[in-house]
Amino acid sequence: MAEPQGGARVLQARLGYTFVNESLLNEALTHRSAVNQKTNGRRRAQAKGAGSNERLEFIGDRVLGLLMAEWLLERYPGEQEGALGSRLAHLVSRKTLADIAERIDMSAALTVAAHEAKAGVRTAANVLADAVEAVLGAVFLDGGLDPARQIVRQCWKPELDAQARPPKDPKTALQEWVLGRGQALPVYETIGADGPSHAPLFVVRVTAGGLAGEGRAGNKRAAESSAAAALLAKLEGKPNG
Repeated sequence: MAEPQGGARVLQARLGYTFVNESLLNEALTHRSAVNQKTNGRRRAQAKGAGSNERLEFIGDRVLGLLMAEWLLERYPGEQEGALGSRLAHLVSRKTLADIAERIDMSAALTVAAHEAKAGVRTAANVLADAVEAVLGAVFLDGGLDPARQIVRQCWKPELDAQARPPKDPKTALQEWVLGRGQALPVYETIGADGPSHAPLFVVRVTAGGLAGEGRAGNKRAAESSAAAALLAKLEGKPNG
């Protein structure tokens, strides 16, 4: 059984959970590029992404959704599906996950290929967000829902406490802003899409009210949301960010 590296040991301490099966933690912290680097010429013999944290990310995404929905029902017994869904979407968003990853210094524990590390992949928001989900998936498989629940309630508490009201998605807020002033609906356009397959970067521009805003993210939906937030800030005359 492989011993966790220094960054992984520190991460366990921050999470307050020690793995029984440490290979699960090592897998959760292994970026696809590191697997490709190790297998080199043998990559064709195994499934794409095999050995990386992608499978654990898959289950971790479901574990997070379940535990967050459970917590929201407890925390807001009077709210209905619409408000709860808005809260949930924000709390499991890539941005929130990346913020949490930075707070617990997830990047220091990740294993990535040397050339990708130089390119900054270790600190890419989508890579960090995926790693958070993968670690949650690993905790669930190693110890069940209880320790995963404790980690979620520990790490997400600042974000949940900050939600005085259900957050409104920037795209929805922008649409309401223009419609409330009798203007045409916002128009979104993807103006760029590049980067490696495991860390793509989409650039989206949105125009409305005679102004434009741009957003960049690892998927189109998040890039549109970022662009909408940037444009809304301009329209409302507020500094962006």
